[in-house]
Amino acid sequence: MCRGPEINSLLSRFQAEIQAILGQRMVGMYLLGSLAIGDFRPETSDIDFVVVTDAEMEPSQFDRLKRMHAEFAADGSRWAKKVEAVYCPVAGLSRGYAGQCPQLECGTELFLAPLEDGWVFQRLTLREFGARIVGPDPRPLVGNIDTGEMRQSVQAIAGGWLDLARTDPSWLEWLAERRWQVFVIQTLCRMLYSLRTGSVTSKPAAASWGMQELGEPWTSLIRRSLAATNPEERIPQSDVEETIELIRYVMNA
Repeated sequence: MCRGPEINSLLSRFQAEIQAILGQRMVGMYLLGSLAIGDFRPETSDIDFVVVTDAEMEPSQFDRLKRMHAEFAADGSRWAKKVEAVYCPVAGLSRGYAGQCPQLECGTELFLAPLEDGWVFQRLTLREFGARIVGPDPRPLVGNIDTGEMRQSVQAIAGGWLDLARTDPSWLEWLAERRWQVFVIQTLCRMLYSLRTGSVTSKPAAASWGMQELGEPWTSLIRRSLAATNPEERIPQSDVEETIELIRYVMNA
């Protein structure tokens, strides 16, 4: 896949520095997100990757990785706050893994936490696209993924949003900003696409699919959200309510 010399150079830098820290413990490094799927847009996309290890890493290795990522975040690169990474053992690519994994989100330091509710879709990306930087073919490493496992993840994510809509006024304020409404709608479309097709696609492509496949009122809601040009604008209360109804629809899909 052609990623451009700047991204290739950056990924090579990460690979070399991570390999130096983890040594033989490192099994492979693989792309996630738009870099894996092929819809990478330098102006809006993040750099997402997963590093697979043979077992959980030592605390000293975690500390060195944390320093490495902090140094990168401070070096002035335009990608400094646009890197997301997960370090997980091979066991983390199978269903039911309950351990904590080092993770990096845009603008954070490396931290330890359980894998996110949507991790199944990251595993699906690995299995479907096999986008490796270094290491063996990831597909044999990924356990079987069935619709039931994906549905459980969808219900956890959508159910969590519905709980927030009922109990947290600040979350409703967050949702009422256009950029976050678009994020929620695209995420919902992407999860529903995976449920119905067994595959993965980018958020923009999933939103286009949703406009074609879901019918009204969802087609109009998705179209209005994507047509907006100001990501900071406040959306009408009616769109907030309709977005919550879309969350409920996808949860029950």
